[in-house]
Amino acid sequence: MIKFVLAALWISAATAGAIFLSFSMQQPKPEVAVEPGAFGGLDYVSSGIISVPLLEAGRVKGYFLSRLVYTAESAKLAQVKLPMEAVLSDTVYSHLYANPQIDFSDRDTIDLDAFRNGIKTAINARIGEEIIRDVLVEQFDYLAKNEVQATTIRAPASAQRTMPTPGAAAAH
Repeated sequence: MIKFVLAALWISAATAGAIFLSFSMQQPKPEVAVEPGAFGGLDYVSSGIISVPLLEAGRVKGYFLSRLVYTAESAKLAQVKLPMEAVLSDTVYSHLYANPQIDFSDRDTIDLDAFRNGIKTAINARIGEEIIRDVLVEQFDYLAKNEVQATTIRAPASAQRTMPTPGAAAAH
């Protein structure tokens, strides 16, 4: 009989301890405010390849190709209603067409810092708030029109001969 009483007391104590532990685990912990570092709390969003035809005297001179990554605070970025990919692409187009003095054929004269800061400033001005922290360049290329034409893939002559002609089957 004493064994049953001790077992009942043991079960009651274990149950009370489990209930106490479960309630103490559910209590909210005080939040510790941690200041994010230089890269903490930021989203890194990569754009697709942005291809901008560059014009000179009404003719296509070449193509500017870029892939950019921009950093923005997650909370502010979630509040933006515009699709940021479209805003970024439009800003790159606008920046390049507004600055025709940029000569991509001479890589020594290109100022990447001015390009990145111009894009960042233009996006933040368009949105009306400092959302974009930094614009990073992942890819930055210029292809002259003659380079694009030289690399165009043409079908080999042997592939053209293997195609049946409409009257060839009837001739045999």
